[in-house]
Amino acid sequence: MNRFYGTGVAMVTPFQADGQVDYEGLKNLINYLIDGGLEYLVSLGTTGESATLNKQEKRKVFEFTAEIVNKRVPLIAGLAGNNTYEVVEEIRVFNIPGYDAILSASPHYNKPTQEGIYQHYRAIAEVAQLPIILYNVPSRTGSTISAETTLRLANDFTNIIGIKEASGSFEIFSQIMRDKPEDFVLISGDDAITLPMMALGAVGMISVSGNALPRQTSDMVRLCLQGDYKTACKLHSSLVEFTRLMFAEGSPAGVKTALKQLGICGDVVRLPLVQVSSKTAEAIIAETKKIVAQSVPA
Repeated sequence: MNRFYGTGVAMVTPFQADGQVDYEGLKNLINYLIDGGLEYLVSLGTTGESATLNKQEKRKVFEFTAEIVNKRVPLIAGLAGNNTYEVVEEIRVFNIPGYDAILSASPHYNKPTQEGIYQHYRAIAEVAQLPIILYNVPSRTGSTISAETTLRLANDFTNIIGIKEASGSFEIFSQIMRDKPEDFVLISGDDAITLPMMALGAVGMISVSGNALPRQTSDMVRLCLQGDYKTACKLHSSLVEFTRLMFAEGSPAGVKTALKQLGICGDVVRLPLVQVSSKTAEAIIAETKKIVAQSVPA
């Protein structure tokens, strides 16, 4: 499981002005992130606006991403949905070379019971050819994967290897860390609280902010893994305002604004998402410039 220690980034999907996928921008982003020292990448998670891509677009993005990554870092595919049978079939036939695991969010909108969530992931685990990472993100799905359900899945299926936790509940985090199998990993899904989660035993994070600031975010996480929380806290504090701005008007519009400022790709998002307001854009640009300037050696 050491492949998923450290910092992963849930990559944005760059779009051209006409809304088509910007593959040159995606190539720029992938190389920027790998050069920035990230440990692994996630293709077409929530941050990748996967809900607004059709099946053909998703497959092309998955294939292109694997080609550009070229096994330089581990790669995770985001495959999820609220129709269990459709998700199971999508995962069953997923055969694109270059991927090391699947990140699958709990079903959204349906608001299943804990037994429904368990059975959803059981159906996935029984057909998956790659390891599965659960994803608990109640702010988007409308339901929470309880610690009990996470632990039940972790103990019942050896190919369910970890969870990306974005519930914000330290009660859930603590219970998972206390009772989980030794090789089951807890990964932060919330940039803002990664440091305290790692103090509890999380092995890193899957970041949104890291799209724009891969070096800074991955440095902080590595310091935590080394037990140097004093230095890590300084880096964490320097990123607090940037992280807040990334979500001020929704993700990934915020981080795409920063990426445009950095010259990596454009800031176009697909409806129903829209670009951030001019006021928020100005604040993001200013904070991005500030952090980049502070990071340049004197």
